[in-house]
Amino acid sequence: MFDVGFFELILIGLVALLVVGPERLPKVARTAGLWLGKGKRMLSSVKADIEQEIKADELKRILAEQQRANPMHEILDDTRKAVDGLKSSTESAVRPGSGKPPAAKDSSPPTKPDDGSKDA
Repeated sequence: MFDVGFFELILIGLVALLVVGPERLPKVARTAGLWLGKGKRMLSSVKADIEQEIKADELKRILAEQQRANPMHEILDDTRKAVDGLKSSTESAVRPGSGKPPAAKDSSPPTKPDDGSKDA
């Protein structure tokens, strides 16, 4: 990331000693170390999350490719289509007068049963 050598660190330390002073320098160094540690942990956490997302996307892509390349999937789809076609043709053949409206029932009033007596 940054190319900081030994001499750069000594220069930063001398400037910090002059600016902050010898009494507060240990406390400032400790605080700076804590901040750097938190920053590194946060950076590694974000990096791990990104890597996890990349792996998840790659796994989804691989699964999609396997589904497309799987001949069993195609066979099942073809079989379903064939069964649906047979089902619809069988249902249309079984229905009486397919495509025609059902015959209307006789709407005449019912007749009285013949009790054997004749009106003469």
